[in-house]
Amino acid sequence: MPDRTQPSPPRPKSNMLESRLDPTSARFEKNMRAMAELVSRVHNEEEKIREGGGPKAIEGQHAKGRLTARERLALLLDPGEQLFEIGIYAANGMYEEWGGAPAAGVITGMGRIHGRLFMLIVNDATVKAGAFFPLTAKKVIRAQNIAIENHIPTIYLVDSAGVFLPLQEDVFPDTDDFGRVFRNNAVMSAMGIPQMTAIMGMCVAGGAYLPVMCDHILMTDGSGLFLAGPALVQAAIGQQTSAEELGGAKMHASISGTVDFREPNDEACLLRIRSLVEKMGHRRSAPFDRRKSEPPAFAAEELYGIFESDPARTYDMKEVIARIVDGSRFDEYRSEYGETVLCGYARIGGFAVGIVANQKTHVQQIDRAGNKRREFGGVIYTESAEKAARFIMDCNQNLVPLVFLHDVNGFMVGRDAEWSGIIRAGTKMVNAVSNSVVPKITIILGGSFGAGHYAMCGKAYDPRFLFAWPSARYSVMSGESAAGTLVEIKIKQLERGGKKLSDEERKKLYDEVKATYDEQMDPRYGAARLWIDKIIDPLDTRPAIIEALEAASLNPDVPEFKVGVLQT
Repeated sequence: MPDRTQPSPPRPKSNMLESRLDPTSARFEKNMRAMAELVSRVHNEEEKIREGGGPKAIEGQHAKGRLTARERLALLLDPGEQLFEIGIYAANGMYEEWGGAPAAGVITGMGRIHGRLFMLIVNDATVKAGAFFPLTAKKVIRAQNIAIENHIPTIYLVDSAGVFLPLQEDVFPDTDDFGRVFRNNAVMSAMGIPQMTAIMGMCVAGGAYLPVMCDHILMTDGSGLFLAGPALVQAAIGQQTSAEELGGAKMHASISGTVDFREPNDEACLLRIRSLVEKMGHRRSAPFDRRKSEPPAFAAEELYGIFESDPARTYDMKEVIARIVDGSRFDEYRSEYGETVLCGYARIGGFAVGIVANQKTHVQQIDRAGNKRREFGGVIYTESAEKAARFIMDCNQNLVPLVFLHDVNGFMVGRDAEWSGIIRAGTKMVNAVSNSVVPKITIILGGSFGAGHYAMCGKAYDPRFLFAWPSARYSVMSGESAAGTLVEIKIKQLERGGKKLSDEERKKLYDEVKATYDEQMDPRYGAARLWIDKIIDPLDTRPAIIEALEAASLNPDVPEFKVGVLQT
């Protein structure tokens, strides 16, 4: 039995985190180089994606007297303001048989106009004339859902040929397909979320409903807005008409009365939008506490050297937290209990937040029978799950937004874990996360595997935003574990058929399976499918969280917190 008679050492009075980092160590320098390479790779790929359809397509857009999507954004946003882009990797590596669709042919993100935060949804006409691929619709819907959850005013710059017809069956019918965009327009309007649309090119077929369901409709000369273009009209009813007569800006401004503002060109249209935004009223904000922001006491650049991408090596998640939170101050909750999950209160950008993070160091724990055991970093044990569930409920009770920092292998397994009630404890945590009503922001730093991903507020648990470092690994289990399991299954299947594999064949099969699985674990794979909103440079972790909290604070409505039947 442990000796409980000795007095505990005096605890520090300050809540400022300490740092034991040695930036001169070889390990630190190796980590720095590894992370810098990952970040550089992502930055380079993103720059390529930003080229859209390429120089020839850009020249074609200019030849029509129109700006590109990114040129429009540069004029619309406040001087010096950068778009907080969401979903840039959408469709990356997909639709190659059709020539690809960089960024899914639409740019989405948050930016400020006259200091006010807006969601921007901008068709990129240099990519297949702005046509909607399956991921295009899903990306627009994701942007709208963010706007709905956070009550963010939204501006659409429309320049699209409509549905990409060769893939219409995957664009047209389902709840996360093209029609949902217009349904969301109506829902957002009913919620009182301002929406403004500028038609700055083609807007045809079903896509014509989007602008007309918004509060303000602007249109530039030379653009077209019609349910069916001239060729389709002639084929359908035999009527011959020009595009301008059928659905040009002058017709809609003077005859149909559909558009509110007719503008001669892109520049004038964007200036008009800015003028309208300047006159918008202000709504009440959320009840979350915010004070004056204070920078962390430690340099963000050191995050590169702290993180260990090798799952066999440990690091202290408190070192990461110390470089994200205001003044590096952290009120740790139940610091001596369930230590593989860190919980505590802090401020980020002045906002009060609750942090739930996976601790990556191994810890010595004493169980309720008085026995010592070693707990592995990145694993959720019974005590840590129970602590996290209680903490999450406390944050909801006190209107404190939650930030989840992932580097999780999953829940502990084995007889001792099962006897301790790991399933029951895990359901408590999942229940608390599922029913949480305060904003949740998730950042995946390293591994995010299996049920650990769920309990730490993975994509299926409705985080307002989900970001990932380039070092993230995202799947049901690690590559090694998955490859080993799948290969064993395959070998048994072959052996039942009378085929016995040599050691060399086994290794080849293992390497092939692992390579496929590793590709699917890469955050770029997840970001291409919109499972991740944005891959962020670790140095931008704090600014990204602040941006997300500022967006969340636009929604003043916090539902009543209820957890239903909670396992006890």
